[in-house]
Amino acid sequence: MIFELHGFGPALAAGTLMTIQLALCALAVGLVLGLLGALAKTSPYKPLQWLGGSYSTLVRGVPELLWVLLIYFGTVGLMRSLADLLGVESLELSAFAAGTIALGLCFGAYATEVFRGAILAIPKGHREAGMALGMSKARILWKLILPQMWRIALPGLGNLFMILMKDTALVSVIGLEEIMRRSQIAVTASKEPFTFYMVAAFIYLGLTVLAMIGLYFLEKRASRGFVRSAS
Repeated sequence: MIFELHGFGPALAAGTLMTIQLALCALAVGLVLGLLGALAKTSPYKPLQWLGGSYSTLVRGVPELLWVLLIYFGTVGLMRSLADLLGVESLELSAFAAGTIALGLCFGAYATEVFRGAILAIPKGHREAGMALGMSKARILWKLILPQMWRIALPGLGNLFMILMKDTALVSVIGLEEIMRRSQIAVTASKEPFTFYMVAAFIYLGLTVLAMIGLYFLEKRASRGFVRSAS
């Protein structure tokens, strides 16, 4: 099947690049938030447990689209106050930055539960062995817990990343010119919605396939030592 793109091919390619950049930036933010949330929820300190649980519950209880809108429009007043304080003409949060924060926030909330499950799946004897060797808590976390947690959490994180890539389409509502926004512009100009929405679907499918291939190699690499020790 050959689609006539009416000269919108470069625009769709630029939208694809923007989608990839947004997904990767949101992934970086989400991984940090997810790890911090999981460490808080598995902490022996009640305030940290409450903080991690509140973050996970609150963010997961609100649709991603609402977070995008709330963060983008909710920062308008804050940015104006900051601009007045700094004595500059105007400050505003870009659509890309708002999308990154919103999607990273949502990814981190779900990643918190994935990381938490992975941490709890690590036998307590591993921590006790590290303490018996005189390792500090930070070294035990870095050398013993995180590598094992990463291997266990990787499949779940991979699934969340595929969802994240598709959720980047939500940022089109605040004007970011990613795949869906570019497709909508092309549809308005050409009056051919089926063509451009089908092309967008193929692009998302291609990105998902590439993510699955990358995830396969990451899982294979993360499981190398585990496979050898188990054989």
